[in-house]
Amino acid sequence: MPGAFANVNLFSSNLELSYETIIDYYSLRFQIEFNFRDAKQYWGLEDFMNIKEVPLTNALNLSLFIVNLAQVLLRQFRQTHPDSGTLDLKAYFRAAKYFEETIKMLPQKPDTILLEQIFDQVASLGCIHAVKVRSSSL
Repeated sequence: MPGAFANVNLFSSNLELSYETIIDYYSLRFQIEFNFRDAKQYWGLEDFMNIKEVPLTNALNLSLFIVNLAQVLLRQFRQTHPDSGTLDLKAYFRAAKYFEETIKMLPQKPDTILLEQIFDQVASLGCIHAVKVRSSSL
């Protein structure tokens, strides 16, 4: 609605903060909540059962770092696979690791074209959205 407005009262226990800073912090609230949700849902934050300060800090920082890294990688991945999500990204990299370890066990390495065909099949196994990838796409 044009011309609509609302009053919002924001409170802080830190009396040193300016009102601009409080507004900035509050505007980031939902992004912070989404990052914590992703850290718990996709990157294992919920699985860390630490009660000491240092291991807890490490677990939290690791999970949130991976959330940020995944967002960067997902932005790149979506350039060629626009419908992909975090689960597709995880499936892709898991497949890449499985593929790499499996190829290491072979007595003779297959030719490049066959390797790409095998990787295409393996990379699409765990994806939610159909993904046709080439091993050089990331």
